[in-house]
Amino acid sequence: MSEIEFSGPLRGYRVLELGSTVAGPFCGRMFADFGAEVIKVEPTDGDAIRSIGGQYKGKSLYASSIFRNKSLIAIDLHTVEGQNIVRELASKSDFVVENFKPGTLEKWNLGYPELSEGNPKLIMVRISGYGQTGPYSKRPGYGIICEAVGGLRHLSGDPDRPPTRVAVSLTDYISGLYAFSGALLALSERHRTGLGQYVDAALYECAFSFLEQHIASYQKLGTVAKRMGSGTGSAPNNLYLTKDGQYIHIAANGASVFKRLMHAMECPDLMSDARFLSGIARSKNRDAMDRIVSEWAVKYDLEALESFLEKARVPASRIFTIADIFRDPHYRARGAIVEAVDEELGSVAVSAPVPKLGRTPGKIRHSGRRIGQDTHRVLSEILGFSDEQINRLSVDKVVGLDAVPARGKTSIRKGAKNDG
Repeated sequence: MSEIEFSGPLRGYRVLELGSTVAGPFCGRMFADFGAEVIKVEPTDGDAIRSIGGQYKGKSLYASSIFRNKSLIAIDLHTVEGQNIVRELASKSDFVVENFKPGTLEKWNLGYPELSEGNPKLIMVRISGYGQTGPYSKRPGYGIICEAVGGLRHLSGDPDRPPTRVAVSLTDYISGLYAFSGALLALSERHRTGLGQYVDAALYECAFSFLEQHIASYQKLGTVAKRMGSGTGSAPNNLYLTKDGQYIHIAANGASVFKRLMHAMECPDLMSDARFLSGIARSKNRDAMDRIVSEWAVKYDLEALESFLEKARVPASRIFTIADIFRDPHYRARGAIVEAVDEELGSVAVSAPVPKLGRTPGKIRHSGRRIGQDTHRVLSEILGFSDEQINRLSVDKVVGLDAVPARGKTSIRKGAKNDG
């Protein structure tokens, strides 16, 4: 069997992913996109993410993306033997990524003290709703709940309506990014000391960190930030209706771009209007500013207005749908959507790895695989289990084995990276 081709800045590192649904698997996906060997452990009946979103020919399209580039093994972590397998894999890994409720892994003797005892270089990335400490730590914490606790939900939507949400798992993704960056910080420290540590990423704190502009304003001024709908705290910087019933967002709040917009609108006199002389003045009078821009924008169809504002060097855009994105030439030129090789579907469209690195970019080797597709290979090649041992574990329902033989490149390396 030939070797799986790992490339990218994280090649040579092994990640054991115990996370489920979004935050943990997204963090693991970041590792995998940039070359790390990621072994994802999911329940024998599959991760919950497989039931979310669209299904095509019996396959989860969400899982095709968020599980991409990973080796998928199925283990029942409620069994002692399953826990022992995880412990052995952790001893041969550089990172463990998990997002169980705090205390769950400790109950199974898989907490950081236990796993790092045999592997002091281990970096354990712990994602949870409220963190590993504090009075809320034992509460179950989903991203949407922690978005509310973190204050982000309060600011989402129109001021005259209940708080709303973006139709993606925003806080989970934010937290996954923070967790990934924390893991790389811990890796940098490990290069100096040779020692690992744990990373504590709380969903509510990750959401709260995005309220940066409002924290000191409340402390010093007593200002409680409110929902602003499509607008912002500056002006003109809002969504405007066009003649053909579409919407365009125009952001011309900076001094120079405001002047360009006023000239484009043929309203140069507004630049000397006391209400609009400065950014602060325009913010205080943003309702008046928005009315003026709205009365102008509605005279034009969306496409014509976009083109006109582009020539005037005024930042503006329609609100892209996913259909717009698939048709867009800039997305195409940047390779923002790529076709991942998929054994069942031939290929499936997924987002490209970001950010783009000039010399060692991320790469998508394959889409998310089937439940337990790599169980036999991982247990055999990394832990040295015999076929008889693996078959017995399958019969005892400790592990799940994919019934369809894997095809193509299957062999993986034996040990985690030794970087001193």
